[in-house]
Amino acid sequence: MKKPYTAVATSTGGRGNGHSKTADGMLDLKIGTPKELGGTADGVNPEQLFAVGYSTCYLGAIKFVAGKEKKPVAISPESSVTAHVTMGTRKDKTGFGLAVKLDVNLPGVEKSQAAKLAKKAHIVCPYSHSIRKTVKVVTKIV
Repeated sequence: MKKPYTAVATSTGGRGNGHSKTADGMLDLKIGTPKELGGTADGVNPEQLFAVGYSTCYLGAIKFVAGKEKKPVAISPESSVTAHVTMGTRKDKTGFGLAVKLDVNLPGVEKSQAAKLAKKAHIVCPYSHSIRKTVKVVTKIV
């Protein structure tokens, strides 16, 4: 794999009362645990960060594949992907797992075409590729 970019971040403290910062200083975050998981919700949590990263990357993948179509498909600036990232106990109760639902909104693109682009985007998106065999991802065209 060519490696044109590497993000670097350091975290201390873990999920509760933690802190994370990127090497370039663009992110400097207090990390907390959501109330639903017994925390105080006084900081961002890893699932929120994953949702932001995945939704952004996946929308970029949709734009990429749309531009590669035989007749390129225009993607509106109002287009969006909303990622719902759920964390819970795995069925085998040996640890925790994630589930993802992606709501894809492509104004001006017919739903059938949007569904085709969304399917192709899963092949291109590094988040989708990385979790393909370990995380259930449901994609919905909205």
